[in-house]
Amino acid sequence: MGIEWILMIVIALVGVIVQSRMQAVFSKYSRVRTEGGLTGRDVAEKMLRENGITDVQVISTRGHLTDNYNPVNKTINLSESVFASDSIAAAAVAAHETGHAIQHAVGYAPLRLRSALVPLISFSSQWSFIVILIGIFVINTIPAIFWVGIAMIALSALFALITLPVEYNASYRAMQWLQTSGTLHGEQLQQAGTSLKWAARTYLVAALSAIATLLYYLGFARRD
Repeated sequence: MGIEWILMIVIALVGVIVQSRMQAVFSKYSRVRTEGGLTGRDVAEKMLRENGITDVQVISTRGHLTDNYNPVNKTINLSESVFASDSIAAAAVAAHETGHAIQHAVGYAPLRLRSALVPLISFSSQWSFIVILIGIFVINTIPAIFWVGIAMIALSALFALITLPVEYNASYRAMQWLQTSGTLHGEQLQQAGTSLKWAARTYLVAALSAIATLLYYLGFARRD
């Protein structure tokens, strides 16, 4: 078993642990109510107002931890368990997604770059492994196809890396606002920080996984 395989297996195991821990942390703090009683929707709308953003709508969406900011239609989409909840976890998630809206409003460069790559990533994520598979079969006759597949996987790895500063910065903005606005205090502020740190670690694992996948196929090309 090559070093690339070992690396991929280790990262996959770490990913399972991180995801499990993140779910446990959010479940725990979803049962702790904020002192001010603000729901996720309240937190997002207040944070938008205090940052002078008036063209972003906060809406409810189905699912669990499906929260996101859509820069195309300028909506903060909060899952049902966040939108109407006044828990610590809901406040943290809502503030984080609002952090993305603020990034968009101020023209945060990594977010602009990530948004520009979305169409390419959407295409490459659907076709990269098919191209790689075809490339493996014809690597001795048409090696260019295999390298096109590697380029597509490299693009996905780049996207995962660019995502890291976007997510970490959104969490930083969230924590700064939760503190300076007086929305959370003391232990509750620390609990929100813990929630966001574990969520951020899932993106870190995703980036490492994408890099490991790229290294695996580069190693395959060298062996061939």
